[in-house]
Amino acid sequence: MLISDFRRPLPKTRFVVSVVSILFSLGAHTFADEKLFVAEPLTQPKEFTGGIEGPQCDRAGNVYAVNFKTDGTIGKVTPQGQGEVFVELPNKSVGNGIVFDLAGAMYIADYVNHNVLKVDMATKKISAFAHNAGMNQPNDLAIGPDDVLWASDPNWGNNTGQLWRIDRHGKVTKVAGEMGTTNGIEVSPDGKTLYVNESVQRGIWAFNITADGLQDKRLLKQFPDHGFDGMRCDVDGNLYVTRHGKGTVAVVSPKGEVLREIDVLGKMPSNLCFGGPDGRTIYVTEVEHTRLVKFRVDRPGLAWQRWQKK
Repeated sequence: MLISDFRRPLPKTRFVVSVVSILFSLGAHTFADEKLFVAEPLTQPKEFTGGIEGPQCDRAGNVYAVNFKTDGTIGKVTPQGQGEVFVELPNKSVGNGIVFDLAGAMYIADYVNHNVLKVDMATKKISAFAHNAGMNQPNDLAIGPDDVLWASDPNWGNNTGQLWRIDRHGKVTKVAGEMGTTNGIEVSPDGKTLYVNESVQRGIWAFNITADGLQDKRLLKQFPDHGFDGMRCDVDGNLYVTRHGKGTVAVVSPKGEVLREIDVLGKMPSNLCFGGPDGRTIYVTEVEHTRLVKFRVDRPGLAWQRWQKK
């Protein structure tokens, strides 16, 4: 090649291809340099009680989970693994599932007093956002793009369960009954589908979300063994499902295909959330060692994506 050739601009098509190739190579290099789907501890064992549950990340990347040090508390853990009590729940309440709305308020499933509690993150004021005497618990929560809450509500003694819809004003409506032990619950990225699993029966169900309820119940995936607990979606709609008793998180596609399973260093994962600066870090509450573990994934989480849209 002549020296003068360096002075000639590349044709536009060659320039675009070159830039795309460089970016692709950089992306591939980044993924190659990090370990995906390999769990490691975030906190020390026994920092939480055996009721460790409900992890959720705030906009800054801190992880909140229930029952830090003692039952009835919400713990706050930094991305570096340093934990402290964030709030103590009133009236002997004990939390389970946690979600954040788009404004940043925290909602907690209070299974003792049959409430959904609301926490002002700035003042730490706690109020009863929703209550219904017909609830068994509630257990876990999901939130849609419209800030409508959905609550799973198992009756462990009878191996049955139900589902509740809670609108933005705290109005509670039962939308499904006569189910198995409803537990993990999540809304799809487009806000049109509600997923719920049944722990004892080992099935994952899907419903169409309507203006005021649910329709078209259908079985997404049936598993032959081990129980279920919490689950969350990534931005592609894949469900990350904790398999209580097996010690894994199963990744299930919107078509019901099991894409992979990730070992979480303990037999009893209870729930999970997405966080990290890019939304690709999953935090798992693990009961056997009463600690948080984390692992990296290839796609961001849905909850993290909603933070970016705010």
